Amino acid sequence: MADVPENLVELERVAEQERARLAGLAGEEYEAQWRRWRTASEAVRAAIDSHAAETGIGRCELEQSVKQAVRHTEEDPAQ
Repeated sequence: MADVPENLVELERVAEQERARLAGLAGEEYEAQWRRWRTASEAVRAAIDSHAAETGIGRCELEQSVKQAVRHTEEDPAQ
């Protein structure tokens, strides 16, 4: 498992929280929340890409480590 900086964990946590907020929404509310989730997800991907390029860690390995770190530190916010 790759060493995971706290800022990546926080970005992934925010994206997961935005994803969880999709539950039960429909129509325009769903679309607006989906855009918030997509924006948060894109921020995570960009930060992971940047960190992987800077450190030479494999992008996929880093992404997996970030997701594991978030899921191991708290329960899934979608539940």
